[in-house]
Amino acid sequence: MSYQWNWGIFTAPAASGDGTYLGWMLDGLQVTIALSLSAWVIALALGSLMGVLRTVPGKWLSGIAATYVEVFRNIPLLVQLFIWYFVLPEVLPFGLGERFKQDLDPLTQQFVSAMLCLAFFTSARVCEQVRSGINALPRGQKNAGLALGFTLPQTYRHVLLPMAFRLVVPPLTSEFLNIFKNSAVCSTIGLLELAAQGRQLVDYTAQPYESFIAVTVLYLLINVVVMTLMRVVENKTRVPGYLGGK
Repeated sequence: MSYQWNWGIFTAPAASGDGTYLGWMLDGLQVTIALSLSAWVIALALGSLMGVLRTVPGKWLSGIAATYVEVFRNIPLLVQLFIWYFVLPEVLPFGLGERFKQDLDPLTQQFVSAMLCLAFFTSARVCEQVRSGINALPRGQKNAGLALGFTLPQTYRHVLLPMAFRLVVPPLTSEFLNIFKNSAVCSTIGLLELAAQGRQLVDYTAQPYESFIAVTVLYLLINVVVMTLMRVVENKTRVPGYLGGK
């Protein structure tokens, strides 16, 4: 049976009567970008904090951070997503779970659960990147900061972290890209991000090739934009003598 290509489906009126099927795809793209960027902000902040804790002298703090990494890095993303969406609201104390289910509409529930899942999953990986960046620095930098009269937190803030972040821009770029690709998993809880809109388009138009080619092109577009921006950041922050710096 020969396949009938029809690229005109994207300009055809949507079955919902609201806009076109191309509008569906663009709506999914907006959700994917908003979800990924919000999750990345949380992941970068939380992962940086855990990365610092993994390098501090205190065994309790480093142990907590190590446990955090092992839990969120080794449990599959899909399992974590189901826990965040289906399990956590049922076990939250003080009625928080009930308020989450009753006060928020389903789309917001899906978005918040997906955002937190992606953020915590990615933060465990960011933690290891930040830890490796700090450990790659000469020990003398930390000692120099302390010798200047900085406290340990001030030494991390003003001496170690600015340098470490410049070293780990390339691996952080990979994690930034991964969070966009991992967002496709969130369609399993009903969130209408880009991949889910592609499947919905197939259901309504029976044109799978056009639908998923369009999804692929949009994901590639996201990746190209992210890679271009991060390459500029990498060139601006490259440290001479480290990781290809001149």
